[in-house]
Amino acid sequence: MCHDIADLFTKSYNWIFDRNKKKLNITDVRNIWKTVLMSQLLSLFICGTAVTSQYLAEKYHTDTPMLQSFINYSLVLLVYTTALVFRTGHDSIWQILKLRWWKYILLGLADVEANYMIVKAYQYTSITSVQLLDCCGIPVLMALSWFILHARYKLIHFLAVGICVVGVATMVIADSFTAREDNKGSDVVLGDVLVLLAASLYAISNVCEEYIVKNVSRVEFLGMLGLFGTIISGLQLAIVEHKEIARIQWNWKIALLFTAFSLCMFGLYSFMPVVIKLTSATSVNLGILTADLYSLFFGLFLFSYSFSSLYIVSFLIIMVGFIMYCSTPTESAEPTTVPEPSSSTGLDNAALKLEENDSETPTVTIQTPRGETEVVSTN
Repeated sequence: MCHDIADLFTKSYNWIFDRNKKKLNITDVRNIWKTVLMSQLLSLFICGTAVTSQYLAEKYHTDTPMLQSFINYSLVLLVYTTALVFRTGHDSIWQILKLRWWKYILLGLADVEANYMIVKAYQYTSITSVQLLDCCGIPVLMALSWFILHARYKLIHFLAVGICVVGVATMVIADSFTAREDNKGSDVVLGDVLVLLAASLYAISNVCEEYIVKNVSRVEFLGMLGLFGTIISGLQLAIVEHKEIARIQWNWKIALLFTAFSLCMFGLYSFMPVVIKLTSATSVNLGILTADLYSLFFGLFLFSYSFSSLYIVSFLIIMVGFIMYCSTPTESAEPTTVPEPSSSTGLDNAALKLEENDSETPTVTIQTPRGETEVVSTN
């Protein structure tokens, strides 16, 4: 049955884009669905952090976003920074700090403040504003990828992003119909500014993450983020949240919620570099737009949310836009000697394609100055 669905998707795609001679085969479709499944796992991690945070805030009146972030960064430090400590030579933590310490301080600052601002924004503005304005991070991310990562987009990529935004707008409309929008905010302008700043900082962090995991290593990225994220969030925690922490009435349920949040966040931080390395930061951010919908579905049981069929429509629209984006190749402005996939799954799914071709005859794709390509066997 899965094979029949993949074959139907392939025929439909090839029929729609036949004028541009863009053909997908079954392997390409499998790679696309791998990307979809991995991105939805990230969405579930985000959903877990959102649900546990809301449960802490509503049930136990505990609002400590910086403490929660500090615990997460401490876990990342414990696992990945420790791994860097035991490295020797050029990849040792001492060499990394000597050469790039200030870059990772800026990266850690951007990531910590993005997490803090997006949580604080809910205190000042509405859920609708957060959901809509958070999408502004995607154009920022694409612009940064254009200039920093030299990604080049086609018309269908912009159409796919537009479709995803329509899906988010549909979700916002559903919120208004179900009266889930119960917080109008105390300072809408401040809240909206915080969302825009957080979205921009997330875009900067994700572009840096893509560059590091594809050109350096995932362990170095997470190790340095854990180190400086722990220091920055610890300092900010001592300054802005010490009173809130002192008021927490600790019991096993609160401890369990903190643990669940930390594990979900640690899973997100550990797995996202893997997905970004195989795809791209832009495609991952499009895929995780469904996280709010997963949070809503859990909220139906935990927080007595009302259901609307528009939520299903929103999910389908977002997934259509996401699949459109992943199914069409992005290009690079810089010539590369890395083997390219023979079909048009594009740079976003190139790593997935290469993994499946490891057993085939090795070839090297050479790009000439005139833009022509030649495939040479290395046997």
